[in-house]
Amino acid sequence: MRAAVLTSLRQMELKDVPEPGLQKETDVLLRIKKVGICGSDVHYYEMGRIGSQIVEYPFIIGHECAATVKAIGDSVNRVKVGDEVVVDPAASCHQCDQCTKGRENTCHNVRFLGAPGEGGGCLCEYLVMPQECCFPTNGAITLEQAALCEPLSIGVYAVKRAQLPKDADVAILGAGPIGLSCLLNVNAENANACYMTEKIDERVEGARQGGATWVGNPNNQDIVKEILQRQPAGMDVVFECAGQQEAIDQALELLKPGGKFVLIGSPRTDRVSFDIDRIRRKEITIVNIRRQNKCTQKAIDLVASGEVHADFMITHRFGLEQTKKAFDLVAGYRDGVIKAMISL
Repeated sequence: MRAAVLTSLRQMELKDVPEPGLQKETDVLLRIKKVGICGSDVHYYEMGRIGSQIVEYPFIIGHECAATVKAIGDSVNRVKVGDEVVVDPAASCHQCDQCTKGRENTCHNVRFLGAPGEGGGCLCEYLVMPQECCFPTNGAITLEQAALCEPLSIGVYAVKRAQLPKDADVAILGAGPIGLSCLLNVNAENANACYMTEKIDERVEGARQGGATWVGNPNNQDIVKEILQRQPAGMDVVFECAGQQEAIDQALELLKPGGKFVLIGSPRTDRVSFDIDRIRRKEITIVNIRRQNKCTQKAIDLVASGEVHADFMITHRFGLEQTKKAFDLVAGYRDGVIKAMISL
């Protein structure tokens, strides 16, 4: 089968690799159809690592995908051959202390698609996953929408953990795919207002299209001053989706006493800092988000019901043979890219 293989930093080649087969009775053989490029994929592409997870070449990355079922193991009853499915990229062990406490997203033995030391990625024609990771769409959403359900599920999880108060005033710093996924879910929860910030003009427009109350660009605006002029009491919740120290500092200024600071962005540095005096005096609650936990089906349902319209996030489309071009585009934030989608 064909696969886009990471061979060194910023280098990808289209290669023929062995097609996987069913190994367990609960396995599902998938024909990958759509793959979205995520910021974490770009970290591996540009830097060869995220924190302690270091790529050993050659390696296949990618984890946001939609597929059709090609074959199933003897015990599979969740899907059938021909089904279109959303793929949850995390296969947990269900036996460690985290899994038994309902925290499969922090499973000690998780195998995550396209994560070094855990599992190869989905930028290939065929993939085997356990049936629990395959969510049938029942034709209710398109394959592109199905691929978007992975980042959308992170937005679902982040908003769930934020426990928005009634008529919440919310800020989201960073209008990439994860920030926009949070926006769509905040709006689905009927927040009072949602303010967004973003440095890329085209993404500013995307945030407006996604339903933000107000959008500002910190490159040419004092976004803290602008937001607090509109909401003098401050924000109930701030989602940091940029992975930038600057955004962390802005979040703490924006939050009202007793507010929640939700960290989602993946910094490229090993350490970030907090103004401890400000956090302590405001009694800020810090919520850290690790992927998602049991929110994939809700993401599918939100799209299928029409409560969430996420298609606008897909700004660029490529074939598998154009994968390196797609990664260079996303890595350089060029041409107003929000989400690049690969078709196989």
